[in-house]
Amino acid sequence: MSEEKAWQELRLLQQKNKEILAVIDDFCDKNHLMHYLCGGACIGALRHGDMIPWDDDIDMMMPRADYERFCTLWPEQMKGTPYVLCRDDDEHYYRSLLTAIVDTRTTFIKERQVDLDIPHGIRVEVFPLDAVPKGKWHRRMQILYALLFQMYTLREAPISRGRFFHVVGKILLGLVPTAHGRHRVACFFEKQMSKTPITPQTEFVTELCSRFQYMRNNYPHEAFAAMRQVPFGNQTASIPAGAETYLHMAYGDFMQLPPESEQKPKHDAVVLDVENGYETYRGSAYPGKYVPPTQ
Repeated sequence: MSEEKAWQELRLLQQKNKEILAVIDDFCDKNHLMHYLCGGACIGALRHGDMIPWDDDIDMMMPRADYERFCTLWPEQMKGTPYVLCRDDDEHYYRSLLTAIVDTRTTFIKERQVDLDIPHGIRVEVFPLDAVPKGKWHRRMQILYALLFQMYTLREAPISRGRFFHVVGKILLGLVPTAHGRHRVACFFEKQMSKTPITPQTEFVTELCSRFQYMRNNYPHEAFAAMRQVPFGNQTASIPAGAETYLHMAYGDFMQLPPESEQKPKHDAVVLDVENGYETYRGSAYPGKYVPPTQ
């Protein structure tokens, strides 16, 4: 694919992402749910007034209580629309730690999900934001619970923490061999890691459904205690009131552009189609073969 074609494809993908974002924004405003852009989308809003020109997705974040209400209310209120909520439960497995709102009229098949018969549309993913418990011991246990939640949700032993943790992970997974059992264990650890509620007295919050380097961050609660509206392309979007504080802690000098060599159009889809629903590709592009990472 030529670079010009890649840019054109990326622009279409970005437009679909922003359309989904607008639907989520309207839903959250209607139901009084706090929500904000996070990660690269939040950087894009502040640095570019839009998505990062070479970025392919939009991520959002919600305080845990709003996140759980969102996951309950969406299927009830948005039934019959093209936008479906995807989150692991007893009957559905997405190999993802997050909740996604998927546009079923499109196709976006990720390599790590190519073996799954799920809604493979373009999606906006939503992260929960959790309170940091008081005390070093409780904080360490929270991170441990989060790591175990991730392992049992993804059903893969960690490979980035060294061989010892990889072997221990395989042993722990072997103790719970069934998909149903692993989901139940994952739910248990998710409840344990998120049992400290966010209240007006909360000092710090964190992101536990993320990489290890981010789940160790203790963000000031006041940075996320309110939303503010900013331009985002031809629409507006919500970001945390203290977005600059959050982004600096997570990414350093986020206003600094990366090297030009990294400013290239990219996406992680095996199949991308903004005009046809994912079911068009059932049996040809998916379910395919997924090869998990090994060590």
